[in-house]
Amino acid sequence: MKALLFLLLFFLTTSSYSQSNELAERLMKSHDKYKEKSLTNRRFKHKDIQPLITKRSTLKSFEVSKVGESFEGKSISMLKVGKGPHKIMAWSQMHGDEPTATMATFDIFNFLEAKNDGFDKLRKTILDSTTIYFIPMLNPDGAERYQRRNAQGFDLNRDAVFLQAPEAKILRDLQNTIKPEFGFNLHDQSPRYSAGRSAKKATISFLATAYDYPRSINSVREKSMQLIIKMNRNLQKFIPGHVGRYADDHEPRAFGDNFQKWGTTLVLIESGGYAGDPEKQYIRKLNFMSLLTAFEAISLKTYTKEKKDQYEDIPENGRSLFDLVVRGATIMKGGKSFLSDLGINRNEINYSNAEKFFYSGKVEEYGDLSTVFGTEEINASGMVLENGKVYPTPINTPEELKKLNVKDLLKQGYVYVKMANPDNEKPSLSFVYDQPFHVLRTGKMPPSTTPEIGSFGTFLLKKNDIVRYAIVNGFVYDMENFKVFNENGIIE
Repeated sequence: MKALLFLLLFFLTTSSYSQSNELAERLMKSHDKYKEKSLTNRRFKHKDIQPLITKRSTLKSFEVSKVGESFEGKSISMLKVGKGPHKIMAWSQMHGDEPTATMATFDIFNFLEAKNDGFDKLRKTILDSTTIYFIPMLNPDGAERYQRRNAQGFDLNRDAVFLQAPEAKILRDLQNTIKPEFGFNLHDQSPRYSAGRSAKKATISFLATAYDYPRSINSVREKSMQLIIKMNRNLQKFIPGHVGRYADDHEPRAFGDNFQKWGTTLVLIESGGYAGDPEKQYIRKLNFMSLLTAFEAISLKTYTKEKKDQYEDIPENGRSLFDLVVRGATIMKGGKSFLSDLGINRNEINYSNAEKFFYSGKVEEYGDLSTVFGTEEINASGMVLENGKVYPTPINTPEELKKLNVKDLLKQGYVYVKMANPDNEKPSLSFVYDQPFHVLRTGKMPPSTTPEIGSFGTFLLKKNDIVRYAIVNGFVYDMENFKVFNENGIIE
């Protein structure tokens, strides 16, 4: 009899996993139908989402309310949908420069409004069993500047107790009023986190926040772990090995930890990096799928079948990644030679009211980097690192620069170009930084010494005195195949 019960339980569990995976796959394949097309650039503002919120105020299925204002007076809205007993509260962009889940939230709104598309049963299950309260942009002042903190300079996720930011007060009051059973705290993280000690980016990371220093596990927190285990299983089908877990050290000032303490089962989700996805559109799709399948799991209580111990099986996030690692290059300095690795990161620099950005590639580590990984790596064994030359003719216009023979000049060692009128160049930042040459905006000459920590990631790697690779602003040009490898993929 025991054997029969075990087989029955195994069959039901396996069947549940199979159905969950099938739903996840269907949602991933169908995402484009529901994708909010007006949001494809991460640096959207408060004004850009207002028409999308106003649109829902005319629909019977949504209840839209203004729940308060930011420090600078921008409205903060909440959208309520569903009529079920399981209350869910989800908020995004409590950090202004973390917008991936905001985009996914509006995709979910489009999904919940649709009909006759093969998902009517799922929608009915979710909307009849749950009531979901969405806050798409908690920190509009930060979003305006594309910065983490609010206009006061506060990190809202460290103000759950002090409550000196109006945005933090709003979130606390809503939790106290709604008393949600589940909460989803939606963030973005650095694309340089790895899933464990590996070369794999942590594309999605989870945390079942701890409500005390001993990291106790009560029934509220256990549900967080169970739900995360289920979400992780779905994600592994699409990003195997790219899911991480944050260390669960208790942070008494954070909202996630306090939501757990206040009795709300809290799942913290971080959107990291994925190769070839600089605007996080694929990660957005993963959020769309993960949240909808989580809502279904809450509706059907299928998460209760998960064993909390499997939460620890998700690899803990590591800081093991650079955008580019050059390994074993020969460095010439002071008449002597030695070997060194270089770790280079391409950091985003905002301009044009933080609506646009350019990359600034800098050397951030130097020496023995055998314990870390590069999203891209160059084996520079037998290659000598040199600084590269400045093209002798100053450039007047973008058109002049585009006429240069990039491949020939890089092969000759020219990686820098000078602007003829650097003081008048400022309006053309997008032109200056999106080039296969390092444009000297200020007219100053590049440093004559070899790269060191903090210097620009622009130099040559030569083998037998022939340029093998040109590194420009942290991007790689392969002279044998003449391809540039960057976050957008491979450009011939």
